[in-house]
Amino acid sequence: MTVNNASTGLVLVGLGPGGMGGMTVDAVAAARNADHRWYEAYTALWPEDDVVALEQEVGPIERVMRPDIEEPERLLSLARTSKVALLVVGDPLQATTHVDVQLRAADAGVPCTVVHGVSVTGVVTGGAGLSNYRFGRQTTLTYPHGSWIATSPLHVVHSNREAGLHTLVLLDLDPTGAGTGHQQPMRPSDALQSFRLMAQKVVEQGEGPSPAELDGWTVVLCSDVGTRDERYVTTTVAGLEHEAGGRLNCLLVPAAVDGIEADAIARWRR
Repeated sequence: MTVNNASTGLVLVGLGPGGMGGMTVDAVAAARNADHRWYEAYTALWPEDDVVALEQEVGPIERVMRPDIEEPERLLSLARTSKVALLVVGDPLQATTHVDVQLRAADAGVPCTVVHGVSVTGVVTGGAGLSNYRFGRQTTLTYPHGSWIATSPLHVVHSNREAGLHTLVLLDLDPTGAGTGHQQPMRPSDALQSFRLMAQKVVEQGEGPSPAELDGWTVVLCSDVGTRDERYVTTTVAGLEHEAGGRLNCLLVPAAVDGIEADAIARWRR
């Protein structure tokens, strides 16, 4: 972190995965010392009770959605004359959305500093017991929108498996795709439905795993990682139908495992 002692400017503050216990001392101080605090509530979410508790500790917090971040004129205007903290769940630079804000601030001549936070992407792999060295490209499983079904997430997972690599699969938060509210974090059963729709589509295109093959893949369901409610379940893609999950979920799709990795994920098998 580069400390910015100026009275104006933008600070991108990583909140960690959930609750003030997961925030760094610098993150709490940056939020408390800001004139304005914006909580970005569309790329990831804290439980609302935790947001309220943070607000009681550091001062009023404004909830903002995708339009205010992707078109940040109001944000940058405030930061020209005051200190603004943009509060982001996890680490603020894990999403290109916030890197874009950083670049726009530089173009606008607005000082911008970063307070990094713990990200689920750095915690979940080792937490489940898989080696970080064996992970390939990560992906996000999206909700289908009408007749539109993205197949790229399945291609990523399949390609990684073929190469002997594990995959971190983040799950969508927004059934509308608009990023303007009404967030509904994807449940395990939603993820199963999306996977199956993708498999049907890639089979029609003559590529990728069949729905039956996909159903048998081992997955580790990771719920509320980094919080007091953290939980792992090792099951199959088909088995997701019977899992409730937590507030926020993601999946690990392992390639073939043996030794320590196999023993580690066997701990979570139902």
